[in-house]
Amino acid sequence: MSFQNPVFIPGPTNMPEAVRQACYMPTIDHRSPTFGKILHPCLDGVRKVLKSDSAKIFIFPSTGTGGWETALTNTLNSGDKVLAARNGMFSHRWIDMCQRHGLDVQVVETPWGEGLPADKYEEILKADKNHEIKVVLATHNETATGVKSDISAVRKALDAAGHPAMLFVDGVSSIASMDFRFDEWGVDVAVTGSQKGFMLPAGLAIVGFSEKAVAASQNAGLPRTFFDIKDMQKGYDANAFPYTPPVGLMNGLKLSLDMLLDEGLETVFARHHRIAEGVRKAVSAWGLELCAVSPEVYSDTVSAIRTPEGFNATEIVTHAANKYDVAFGVGLGEVAGKVFRIGHLGSLTDVMMLSGLATAEMCMVDLGLDVKLGSGVAAAQEYYSNNAVDGK
Repeated sequence: MSFQNPVFIPGPTNMPEAVRQACYMPTIDHRSPTFGKILHPCLDGVRKVLKSDSAKIFIFPSTGTGGWETALTNTLNSGDKVLAARNGMFSHRWIDMCQRHGLDVQVVETPWGEGLPADKYEEILKADKNHEIKVVLATHNETATGVKSDISAVRKALDAAGHPAMLFVDGVSSIASMDFRFDEWGVDVAVTGSQKGFMLPAGLAIVGFSEKAVAASQNAGLPRTFFDIKDMQKGYDANAFPYTPPVGLMNGLKLSLDMLLDEGLETVFARHHRIAEGVRKAVSAWGLELCAVSPEVYSDTVSAIRTPEGFNATEIVTHAANKYDVAFGVGLGEVAGKVFRIGHLGSLTDVMMLSGLATAEMCMVDLGLDVKLGSGVAAAQEYYSNNAVDGK
């Protein structure tokens, strides 16, 4: 695989050179005040990205999966009831983790390609008169299907039911790329990772806890050591971690947060939407469809593109890698072989995206699909040209 070509997978994403260099730093004493000058700006910056005034931020050497485990083990007890919808591979994996931890999961099976069924959540929560459900899980952006769900609608469902359950949100492929409103949506735990919107290598699980979730940790009985937020908070109070921190990644996160906040969060979100819209224009010009069933659930960070019946979509990904040294994402789970995925998040521009669309077109033509070379690129070019933002 050529290191000169950008990647078009839903993560890890392309890294700005300055961020890469920030991760590649000399060794420091991680128990010295110097580390505190890296740590605390990271915590403050993540809180701003979450649009929260009060969330407690915890950063673990892990990935989004470790963030899921942090959320569960710090707030719940064995046998506690959890409500979740399964509408893609990553919601499925969080459900699986709950079950492995001995939690009682009520699963709402939802077609892959659709968003979370907030109306069904409300119905179930209203019927839970004894408030046995302790947590509602919500995947903000289902990376396997390119589906964005309405988290504010899930919060409204909880409120309409008058239910005290906590709301946990997987924002791994949305946070720092798409609008996320921790306080406004009444989120209790938000989970993300370093390797997507934050434009870093994989290696950091980033979570935000509400006061309610922090309070729940006082009586949570699920086993935890590495992911204990109480231990982590004690470390933070001493400008440290409870164990050796990933100093280079934290230094990179500090810079990536500066870059995101300097660009302006609304500008970051608008850039992702613009690039995603160009991809969607291309998909339409190719005569193909997205896995996401309607525009209100279209993701601005990843598009899962359906190929014609009987065609193995994975061949496009394999061919792109072998012939053109370009990486796209394969379909996962129920949509394996039925879709290929184009990631359009993180450090990406209109011009970079055009190169990815051109490559996808060449692959489809090479493999005999009824796609006109240049059609999708032209559609995206027209959109980008008419919606350009100078210098952005």
